[in-house]
Parts: sequence; C-alpha cells; structure tokens
Amino acid sequence: MDSQKKYSNNHGRKPKPDKMRHRYVFRLDDEDNARFLALFDESGKATRAEFIVSALFGREIKVVKLDKGTQDFYMRLTSFHSQFRSIGVNYNQCVRALKSNFSEKKALAFLYKLEQHTLELVELSKQISALAEEFQTKYPVR
Repeated sequence: MDSQKKYSNNHGRKPKPDKMRHRYVFRLDDEDNARFLALFDESGKATRAEFIVSALFGREIKVVKLDKGTQDFYMRLTSFHSQFRSIGVNYNQCVRALKSNFSEKKALAFLYKLEQHTLELVELSKQISALAEEFQTKYPVR
C-alpha cells in the first residue's frame, strides 16, 4: 500500500501553481466580431484570451503594421546588391581572361567596351542609391 501512494503522484500532468478557474462568456454580432478580429490581428497577441485580458486590464497592446511594399522594396534592393557584387567578381575574371588569352591590342578593345558598360553600372548604382535615400526620407523606420 505504501508503494501505491509513493507512485500515485507521478502520473499525468503536473498541476499549475496558479490555475485560471474563472470563465466569462460574451457574445458579439457580426459587425462587432469583425472589429474584434481586426483588433486582435493588429495586436500580434498569440491567443484571443491573452488579447482580451490585456484589453480589459489596460495592459499595453502593441500594434505592428507591416508595409508589404516596403518589405518588397527592401528585399529587391538586397538581391540587387548581391547581383551587383557578383558582377564585380565577373568583371575581375573577365579582365584576367582578356589579359591572358588575347593580344594587347584586342584586349584593349574589349576593355574599352567593358569600361563603357562599367560606367553604365556606376550610373545605375548612383540612381539606386538616390532612390533608396529618397525612400528612407519618405518612409522612415519607426
């Protein structure tokens, strides 16, 4: 009998120190439910109960709005920057290949063309930097 008492408390779920025993129910019409769900989505809380408790007792409710356009712009700018870096790597490889595989005269002709395209890339890079700065001034990070 002592052995049964000894192991009887080791089964099942551990009891919580502060049980939430009180429950309240309320009903909403369609319009109020839509407003409630919109506020819940904006709050970023994990559960509706957590949201309701924070709203009732005046705890801080954080609303985080993500602008899809801003995220898209940032992602495209990041991918463009990585592509720009890969162009720099390819540029170095082209110069080495021109130097080792062609005569000096032919290599200079190709380097001239490469230089013209590089100048276009520099202008494009300046335009992108200007756009990024303009975007930051219009839509500052909060």
